[in-house]
Amino acid sequence: MQQAIVIGAGPAGLTAAYELLSRTDVVPCVIEQNDRLGGLATTISYKGNRMDIGGHRFFSKSDRVMDWWLKILPLQALDSQLPVRISYQNDNRQIEACCDGPDPDKEDRVMLLRRRRSRIYFDRQLFNYPITLDFETLLKLGPLRTIKIGLSYLKSILSPVKPERSLEDFLINRFGRELYLTFFKEYSEKVWGVPCTEIDAAWGAQRVKGLSVYKAVLHAAGRILSKTVGVAQKDIETSLIEQFLYPKFGPGQMWHEVAEKVKSGGGTITSNCTVEKIFTAGERITAVELRNLKTGALTQVAADYLFSTMPIVELVRALDAQVPESVRQISEGLVYRDFITVGLLVSELTIPSGAEGCPQDNWVYIQEPGLKLGRVQFFNNWSPYMVADPKKIWLGLEYFCSISDEIWSWSDEKIIALAVDELGKIGFASKEAVLDGCVMRIPKAYPCYFGTYPQFGELRAYLDRFENLFLLGRNGMHRYNNQDHSMLTAMQAVDNIAAGVMSKEAIWTVNTEQDYHESKS
Repeated sequence: MQQAIVIGAGPAGLTAAYELLSRTDVVPCVIEQNDRLGGLATTISYKGNRMDIGGHRFFSKSDRVMDWWLKILPLQALDSQLPVRISYQNDNRQIEACCDGPDPDKEDRVMLLRRRRSRIYFDRQLFNYPITLDFETLLKLGPLRTIKIGLSYLKSILSPVKPERSLEDFLINRFGRELYLTFFKEYSEKVWGVPCTEIDAAWGAQRVKGLSVYKAVLHAAGRILSKTVGVAQKDIETSLIEQFLYPKFGPGQMWHEVAEKVKSGGGTITSNCTVEKIFTAGERITAVELRNLKTGALTQVAADYLFSTMPIVELVRALDAQVPESVRQISEGLVYRDFITVGLLVSELTIPSGAEGCPQDNWVYIQEPGLKLGRVQFFNNWSPYMVADPKKIWLGLEYFCSISDEIWSWSDEKIIALAVDELGKIGFASKEAVLDGCVMRIPKAYPCYFGTYPQFGELRAYLDRFENLFLLGRNGMHRYNNQDHSMLTAMQAVDNIAAGVMSKEAIWTVNTEQDYHESKS
């Protein structure tokens, strides 16, 4: 019997474990350094209020992923007159869930159908995101700024920046300099902590994908002409999707369900363990040495395969092989961005609101100079079951930082005080309306596209030489993958094992195809 060591119990790691058990004779042993499951797609509970770290919409243009999710958590019961239409693979298939689906008020194992809405806070106004350039947006921008945006965009069409080296070049070419300065520059630099001129254009290609002013205008027109929007719209740019699926109790519920299936299928999941050393023989991984974080005990486990979702810098440090100095320098030079979420329970909001005093947004981007705050999540709108008291509003205020930044070492009380103050500055809620708060710090949340990233190809080529090593997921590949992309890398890796394929190329092409972003060329 062969054994696979899977480092990390996030979406990629748990998907790999589940797929191995479902389709091969390889038994997975999952190693997780925390006592939480789901990686970045975990759900944190504070006094019955649940926090989604980063926000995870369950949407994919991959049939394989969508079907996989719904196999784990069935779709909720829907009105018999409104079947869910799936048209993203041009086959217009429907899910008739009206009679068979569970009732979320009575059952917990259920996937909800949710509405997407995101907005940008700029100049003390809220703008739809993605930017649709509809009449409401143009009215808020004013005639002078609208003219400048139009002329700037026209210039970007007639004279684009070439070659497209930086994120700034990428965004200017797709939106024009004026719209870039208005809605993108401040937030992007808040996220990454460096000027957009220092960030590789690959990040824009991976995250903004095919969206542009032209497509935003088309989308605005399409919303007027069409009143039917499917759950998984293949023909709509990923950034413009308007419906998504979501587990009743947040993304962590999905991964707890998967973890139980892995254990019941014969796999193991060991928490509170770190990888101390990875043993090699030639171009194969042979074993892994683990340290129990509670007892300090060391254990060596044989590995026929190794699936790694751990940060590449930590993987390279753990290798017992003679790593070339140039490869080691690239690994050590990779940069990560860290993340703090402040959960605030408030009695009421002062911004324009919808039902029950809460706006309909999933989140609001804060594109405002002078504030550390990057984004506000409204957990009530992800799922009403995320909030202990539905009469209260449960917010997540997100701060992008580095571990070396001063804010990271602040006390929870000081961080909460900052969040309460900045919530008041943007006019969302008064200090008196805040009832409670908590703080969650997430290290290495975002792999960065600067530092030694431009030399990443050499590092990748070296690691790909280990024939039974598979790099998966966001940190495992140092790539800003979405949850579904991370899952697809795991599925492809298991495909390789099942088919006896040695090349890792198909794994690396996940999230580079035209459906997910435009070519950098």
